[in-house]
Amino acid sequence: MGLMGSLRNRAGLVVTIIGLAIVAFLLGDIINYGTPFWMKSQNQVGSVNGESIDYQVFNAQVDQTTAMFQQQMGGAASSQLRTYAVQQVWNQFISQELLKQEIEKIGLSVGKDELNDLVSGNNPSQQIIQAFTNPETGMFDRNQLNVFLSQVSTQGTPEMNAQWEMLLENIRNERLNQKYSNLLSNSVYVTALEAQEEYNNRNKLANFKYLMLDYSSVKDAEINLTDADYKAYYDTHKKAFKNPEESRTVEYVLFDARPTANDTAATKSAIEQLKAELIASTNDSLFAVSNSDVQYPATYLRKGQVSPALDSVLFNAAVGTTVGPFLSNDAYEIAKVIDAKFSPDSVKASHILLNTTAEGGVDKATTKADSIKRLIQQGESFAALAIQFSVDQGSKVNGGDLGTFPRGQMVPEFEEAAFSGKAGDVVIVNSRFGTHIIRIEKQVGNSKIVKAAIVNKTINAGKATTDAVYAKANSFFSEANSKNFTEVANKHGLTIQKIDRAAAMDNNFNGTEVPRDLVKWAFEAKKGDVSEKIFDTEHNFIVARVQDIQPKGLLSLEAVKAQIEPQVKNEVKAKMLAEKMNNALNGASNIDQAAQKLGKSAIEVENIVMANPVLPGIALEPAVVGTVFGLQPNKVSKSVKGLQGVYAVQVNGFTNPAELVASDMTNQKKQLQTSKAQRSWTAIYQALQNKADIDDNRIRFY
Repeated sequence: MGLMGSLRNRAGLVVTIIGLAIVAFLLGDIINYGTPFWMKSQNQVGSVNGESIDYQVFNAQVDQTTAMFQQQMGGAASSQLRTYAVQQVWNQFISQELLKQEIEKIGLSVGKDELNDLVSGNNPSQQIIQAFTNPETGMFDRNQLNVFLSQVSTQGTPEMNAQWEMLLENIRNERLNQKYSNLLSNSVYVTALEAQEEYNNRNKLANFKYLMLDYSSVKDAEINLTDADYKAYYDTHKKAFKNPEESRTVEYVLFDARPTANDTAATKSAIEQLKAELIASTNDSLFAVSNSDVQYPATYLRKGQVSPALDSVLFNAAVGTTVGPFLSNDAYEIAKVIDAKFSPDSVKASHILLNTTAEGGVDKATTKADSIKRLIQQGESFAALAIQFSVDQGSKVNGGDLGTFPRGQMVPEFEEAAFSGKAGDVVIVNSRFGTHIIRIEKQVGNSKIVKAAIVNKTINAGKATTDAVYAKANSFFSEANSKNFTEVANKHGLTIQKIDRAAAMDNNFNGTEVPRDLVKWAFEAKKGDVSEKIFDTEHNFIVARVQDIQPKGLLSLEAVKAQIEPQVKNEVKAKMLAEKMNNALNGASNIDQAAQKLGKSAIEVENIVMANPVLPGIALEPAVVGTVFGLQPNKVSKSVKGLQGVYAVQVNGFTNPAELVASDMTNQKKQLQTSKAQRSWTAIYQALQNKADIDDNRIRFY
């Protein structure tokens, strides 16, 4: 991702392989955790079918993604934000490798003539069109392309040639992925019979009566589960017990160290004192930076950029007024209005970014920027100059185009230049990212903006609060061991929580944030071990115990026995209730007679369709509704094992939909084919992932 990715939330700045986007959303949390981390290659984060990624490369991508997340979400970087970045980069690595290897395996390629056609043919790649679009006309400028190609072949610098090769590689990969996508899409087809069946499933209506014996009508105390019951259920549902990665069952006690009412009162008192000092301040920006927990740049803000409480008063307050304190997201805020004016709502701009250090300092970079600016003013192509000189990899392939953006998405120096100038201006400005040559393409709207010094004080637990909670945690920690963990917790009146399947890259247990060193400890510990220290987070102290270890692969019956107990109970109850239902059905000519034998009433429902197998007021019951559509009218079914109980059904009648005419059949086939094609991507990716040898070693580094 280019440097401007840290300046703004604009995914279009990043040149990605289009085909990968198709499968990226399919990735969930399913990863394959392999051999214990201490046996891995020292610098290998992971591998896919033997293709590994080095820690240095992986971590650089994590840093870039973290910066992007931080820019999108605002605020300071956090461990949770970085964990999300690690997961996203890992998912991208898996998807890229799986797709790349599959394309190579089936022999797809892009020939020289084909690539040339994608660059300079009648239908060039969209990446070429974007890079060489005339900003004045908004149209692809083939002359710009030809001039650039001439420059590359005659006087191209090594950097210029490298960037051109990168663009060509992206175009080649884009075409390969399009070919693979087309190959798979063309393999999906729908017959007229399938289209008719789908149409009937969605439009054929069933009216019927059902009789239900709820599983809850049998008390747990009335049944006796045997090993054979557990084994029967386990053998029938084995596929559900495949563990995609090594995991841990962890018991833990949380000691709540969140701020108390006294801590809140102390923070409010402190912010009131700061308000008095801010009112008297003669350097508001410096005061805010020096005294705020979350430092906001004293820059111009548009409505909607601050908390709702501040937003409601800040844009109506006179210059020099100090407002607040307001409580927002567990913090108190005050703000002083430094200035107010009207400004464009958004700006469309392009830029060329120079590396100030590489150019020999600010003065030399500015001198070079002046020279480039003169070339632009003399009519040289901005897009061609961006491709030649800009170090922002994200925007240069688009000729420096940054699109349209509101306030708050660029660094302050860049933003002020873009919003303070006028359309057509070419300006030079320096920021922490380098020296920018900015061309303002267009400005839209005109609204009031406010420059404010904002001071934020977070409500934190004070020392007295923290010390008291830690003492409680330490008392438990000092007594607990692998054998008496539960006993000691009960003695202290503590609640033991449990996570059944903690994965190596988890950052929370049942929604509670946990530190990475706790997870690392859990994957190094043996079964029964109690944590060697008290772990802490922002709001809790934690003492943990590893209750069980689940290896990768098919879990044993013993490992899942507690997990499947509710389902096994229902299986045993189903046998009892099925016998009871069948006895009632025996000799009954209709469902009402069976209901009378059971002292119940049959329930009548109307307009149920096969595609949505829900019994109103009950739940999803696909086996029951499926039985209905397999019955003849007025016939009573045998007992049916459902999800909530045992049923019997009798169909009153069906309402058939209108017959599909030729045009409707065509549309039905198209809709079903689109749906099947979308689902096929999920199935294809899942198949590639299941077959792949994915080695995940991230826990060693993160």
